[in-house]
Amino acid sequence: MSQNRFRAVLFDLDGTLLDSVPDLALAVDRMRVELGHAPAGEAQVRRWVGEGARRLVMKALADALRTDPESVPEPQLEQALTSFFHHYERCCAAQSQLYDGAASFLSLLQRQGLRLGLVTNKPARFMAPLLDQFGLAALLPVAIGGDSLVERKPHPLPLLTACEQLAVSPAETLMVGDSRSDVLAARAASMAVVCLAHGYNHGRPVACEQPDRVFAGFAELVAWWATGAAL
Repeated sequence: MSQNRFRAVLFDLDGTLLDSVPDLALAVDRMRVELGHAPAGEAQVRRWVGEGARRLVMKALADALRTDPESVPEPQLEQALTSFFHHYERCCAAQSQLYDGAASFLSLLQRQGLRLGLVTNKPARFMAPLLDQFGLAALLPVAIGGDSLVERKPHPLPLLTACEQLAVSPAETLMVGDSRSDVLAARAASMAVVCLAHGYNHGRPVACEQPDRVFAGFAELVAWWATGAAL
């Protein structure tokens, strides 16, 4: 399928459009310290993100307790989530940065008449301020957060819902992400998917997830898009 067959493009947020780990790490470390544990550090948090806030906090707490995530007691997890959300609300846009070329690629697609949407596992109350902070709200008229629906990625429902709201079919939509969750959701939705290697994929190369293509960053993605080459 060549790009001129696509009528819409969906984007993930964290690790795709936005490097949000510095602020996530700050909130995780403040949460851990508040609960009596040592900070984890940004490098470790980069290996934990990509599956939503609850899973991130579960991994961070499991690491502190020296257990596996599924063994974290529910009361402790809920306490940690409350602490994490408290801190993240206060720093979610403090250090996060758009990846080079992200905004200009969105603008290019918009000028070309593509319908654009955002599908992220980040809770909606954190998603909206970031879109406003970085001037993306007008470029992404459809935006679905991790708690907007009864399912989140890797379930296909968020992608399919975005297609419905954009009035396009999955077959004519491209998903741009950075992780296994994005690839699995796109495959389940019968949607083409490309990934950016600059993002977060639980410490393993995103090429291992076998998306249709992998690009180092937006410069490579834009160059490929300009050629009109097939997937």
